Amino acid sequence: MAKLLDKQRYKCALGAMQTVQAIERAIPILHSGPGCAQKLSDGNGSSGYFSPNIFPCTSINEKDVVFGGVKKLHSTIDNALKVIDADMYVVLTGCIPEIVGDDSGEVVSEFADADKPVIYAPTAGFKGNNYKGHEQIIDAIIDQYIKKTDKKEKGLVNIWADVPYQDLYWLGNLRALEKLLKEIGLTPNTIFGYQRGIKNVDKIASAEFNLLVSPWVSLKNVKKLEKKLGTPYLHYNTLPIGAFETSKFLREVGKFAGVDEKLVEDVITEHENYYYYLIERFADLFLENRVINKQFSVVADAQYALGITKFLTNDLGLVPAKQFITDDTPKEYREAITEEFKKLNYGLEAEVVFETDGYKIHEEIKSHDYHGYPLVLGGYYDKEVTEDLKGNFLNISWPVKDKIVLNDAIVGYEGGIRLIEDIYTVASQRFN
Repeated sequence: MAKLLDKQRYKCALGAMQTVQAIERAIPILHSGPGCAQKLSDGNGSSGYFSPNIFPCTSINEKDVVFGGVKKLHSTIDNALKVIDADMYVVLTGCIPEIVGDDSGEVVSEFADADKPVIYAPTAGFKGNNYKGHEQIIDAIIDQYIKKTDKKEKGLVNIWADVPYQDLYWLGNLRALEKLLKEIGLTPNTIFGYQRGIKNVDKIASAEFNLLVSPWVSLKNVKKLEKKLGTPYLHYNTLPIGAFETSKFLREVGKFAGVDEKLVEDVITEHENYYYYLIERFADLFLENRVINKQFSVVADAQYALGITKFLTNDLGLVPAKQFITDDTPKEYREAITEEFKKLNYGLEAEVVFETDGYKIHEEIKSHDYHGYPLVLGGYYDKEVTEDLKGNFLNISWPVKDKIVLNDAIVGYEGGIRLIEDIYTVASQRFN
């Protein structure tokens, strides 16, 4: 009997068009049926210089299924190069052309001598979700665009984190990570967001090392960069939120990069002093709400589920209930991620469930005894079940309907304070 997947928290692999969109002046060219771009775009923050409404698309139909769509793909690429002013063109394939066997890679190779780079990534929906599609885009850039160089720029570090647009705070988080590295004397390099783009893609090969801040997304990418370019990588598997994890993050990055230990400790001390000053001012509020929200659950991808669980436990002393990872994490990464949920302060451990079915998640939340009102941080789908349990809800993961984020972040010391403000703003409204 067929199974229904209720309220999944991701899109198909073609949704990685938003990874391309996040690279300034890069544009996706879709070899797919009509309407894919509109259906897969995120309504919040996805307009701009290139919006999904103007992505070139072959809009293949029944005739192309029978006779193939390669000629239409060739003409679409050719015309996109003529009429769209971009720095990079990335061809993405949907389900239909890959099912019927269109050789999209061969078509793209015919534009090898074009004035602007044209690359190709197979992103058929049946091959995975947009987390895996994101990795496919980075792989395409590595395999088809980046050239090896023996010239390394001292202190230059490529930063890789989570999936643009799928992550509500992707832009602010990347800028926050850049800022932290600058403070300990390193030169960060990211390719997503304002004034990054192709010029930063061109710097990737010159970096001293790659820094991956993610439980699993892009781990294959940094391993490929190491194999192709000889660039070592540091895999920091927890998004650093708040003082405890951010200080640990800076120490580990500083040690890996050979940064002077005193400089790192001075930066940490300055940030921690102000961070705990702010915490102390509202200690009474936090203590009062511990009585109401004794336990919490996070419903998010592995990046946020792990990072926020460690933050709420290690910094605020809250007790984790069951945590839910919704990104369809590949099985080879699950054991290592599960072990990270056991590395909490105060001897605490969190049980983690890898689940993509919203119905099953909600049934588990409803059946758990939170010993008070639950605190749930998740997608908008989780708002109703939390309210039914008279709990406190914060929309921090996809889909996001409760909040607009232009430039905010939850990474680092300042990001931890922002997240505390959001959580306890919701909690304090209970008393109004």
